[in-house]
Amino acid sequence: MAGEAVKQKLAAIPGALASPALARNPAYLKIRDLIYRISGIYHSEQKLYLLVSSCGRRMTASGAASASTYLEQITIGANRNAELQLLLNEITIGETYMFRHPAQLEAMKTVILPQVMQAKAAMGLKRLRFWSAGCSTGEEPYALAMFLLEEKQMAGWTLDILATDLNTRSLEISKAGIYGDYALRNTPEAYRKKYFNEAGAEKLVVNELLRPYVRFDHVNLCDDSKMVFLKGIDVIFCCNVLIYFDLASKKRVVQHFYTNLLSGGYLFSGTRRILVSGGRRFPTGSLSADDRLLETDAGVRCRGQAMNDAQSTQTARADREAVPLHPRHRHLHGPDCGAGRFGFRAR
Repeated sequence: MAGEAVKQKLAAIPGALASPALARNPAYLKIRDLIYRISGIYHSEQKLYLLVSSCGRRMTASGAASASTYLEQITIGANRNAELQLLLNEITIGETYMFRHPAQLEAMKTVILPQVMQAKAAMGLKRLRFWSAGCSTGEEPYALAMFLLEEKQMAGWTLDILATDLNTRSLEISKAGIYGDYALRNTPEAYRKKYFNEAGAEKLVVNELLRPYVRFDHVNLCDDSKMVFLKGIDVIFCCNVLIYFDLASKKRVVQHFYTNLLSGGYLFSGTRRILVSGGRRFPTGSLSADDRLLETDAGVRCRGQAMNDAQSTQTARADREAVPLHPRHRHLHGPDCGAGRFGFRAR
């Protein structure tokens, strides 16, 4: 059944994709491997039609007559780096809107902010740093900024939100900050009036009350040379990004998140899998469908010993099933997160 579905999708792609065998063209497989090495994004055989479709659009735009010709363009061509980025833009098209996950923000308000702020204040610091990793077209970081600016407990604190993405086209949209009804459909009317100006054509543009708090940057989460410098973060949001990575890439990225977070920092992830890297993992907290927030200060060991890849693939849990934690964890009551998101806390 899955194979037949792939055939139907391939046949529906415009531009000479008449046969599923085309997706098994060696040139497309080499392009797949190149994309994986660069970005960590892996197209399985069932998803290869998506890569073929993306390549098809770029082949039309660049004038490449075949997949082999296009492979040459992105590997040895004079404009290979620019064309490769354009292909990555096609592959990483996202769809989102502001205040998409209100339960995460409720958890921020009632649990995470009080804890993090108390720890920072004890050190004489009144600055919080957030990172929206995989920010797409900017809806998440702008919504986070509005939420934090309206939080009374943030009075007197400095706020900094770093928003990054692999897609340069999405980043340009983010920086422009112009949004229509779809992106703003969950945005309170009071926020629209306060943080946006009219932009014509029934669109709104982010104004100067909001814009200074969010800075955008082009970051490849699998680029070790850049990831190692993104230190000192209190809370990381990386929702609906890791699902496009294989296990090895996930472990690599999550290890960077762990080292980039300050002590006591949190990671919000859209995955239900507890990730292991180098025999270590985040102590976990689950914003699960049974309205519980599980949190731990127990350190980074997984039940006192390393887990191998086979074991780590078995750690996924159903939405309503509690995640087993170290005996020293604390159980707090918190909001429902709907999609069963996990929040991971660094020691």
